[in-house]
Amino acid sequence: MHPLSVQSVLVVGGGLAGSAAATFLARAGVQVDLVEASGRGHAIGSGITLQGNALRVLRDLGVWERVAARAWGFDTLGIRATDEAGTLLVEIPDNRTGGPDLPAAVGMQRLVLAAILHEAAEAAGAKLRFGAQVNGFEVGPDDVEVTFGDGARLRYDVVIGADGVRSATRRALGIDCEPQPTGMGIWRAVCARPASITRTDLYYGGPGYIAGYCPTGADSMYAYIVEDARERSGLSKPEQLEVMRGLAAGYHGPWDEVRALLTDPEAINYTRFDHHVIDGPWNRGRVVLIGDAAHVCPPTLAQGGAQALEDAAVLAELLTTEPVGEALWKRFTQRRLPRAKAVVDASVQLGRWMVDHDPDADVPGLMGRIAALVTTPA
Repeated sequence: MHPLSVQSVLVVGGGLAGSAAATFLARAGVQVDLVEASGRGHAIGSGITLQGNALRVLRDLGVWERVAARAWGFDTLGIRATDEAGTLLVEIPDNRTGGPDLPAAVGMQRLVLAAILHEAAEAAGAKLRFGAQVNGFEVGPDDVEVTFGDGARLRYDVVIGADGVRSATRRALGIDCEPQPTGMGIWRAVCARPASITRTDLYYGGPGYIAGYCPTGADSMYAYIVEDARERSGLSKPEQLEVMRGLAAGYHGPWDEVRALLTDPEAINYTRFDHHVIDGPWNRGRVVLIGDAAHVCPPTLAQGGAQALEDAAVLAELLTTEPVGEALWKRFTQRRLPRAKAVVDASVQLGRWMVDHDPDADVPGLMGRIAALVTTPA
């Protein structure tokens, strides 16, 4: 470790970005505390699709074998028609953005991934506290004094805000960059995996803009339908189930099996697509933001988790090899901002093309450019 590099770090938030950063740093010998407001065993969302560049970071974290044992990998993407048969139109070899020795993508349950990452952080030596929160902090020239919810005060060389899309750390820093709606909303459901579903297939059009599904393990999957953003908060869980089942009736082929499995109101979730990216340094002094706190993209490219993991890897590398100062923060911004912004902009553009029914949309070209970008390690 560099003699002037960071010795103690507080990570705020135990999602993908925070857990990965804690693991990398603790493994390098840094004293790491991680606080997560939710309890252990809580994860936002149901399933997650991780592209190859995310898997590359998970391999560097030393958890790829555990992930592979619990996830479902696939190397092709199917495009199906919205006809009565759900006809398979084309099977596309997916880009192996993590390299030839990793799948193009995997699906897995978010709770399973969270547990693997939390255990990896603790095994590396990080101290994790669940159901804990930060009440405030004072940024000094050489450290950050943090006040916790229980009244304790501790000093750290660096604080990493990985506390999600509605980041309290971002607001406390005075960074005015709140998520903006894209005009789309998404229905998600978790259910058992029919044997016929072994990868993601996408249906463009029909009752929604996109309908798709992703296996998340041998016995599980999640399905989703993207529509115009609507006010759905007043619906009861049974009403939500009926709305999603009604939309699902417009899709066939494997969707006929999926719809028959949509019986649990508690397995249905509806959220709106948001986006934002801090278009400038992600730090204010010795407090730095990563993951959804710094950038959020709609899931049209399935790159949100990958970009969060890349943030953690790059930041940990810099914090353990260079002295903390303006040169480090400038280098972090140079390595992460253009890449994350390109992914966010492309994800938003895909959605805008669909909303506008743009006849000149070059979806394959855009997806190819982003795949080429993220194939190169961050």
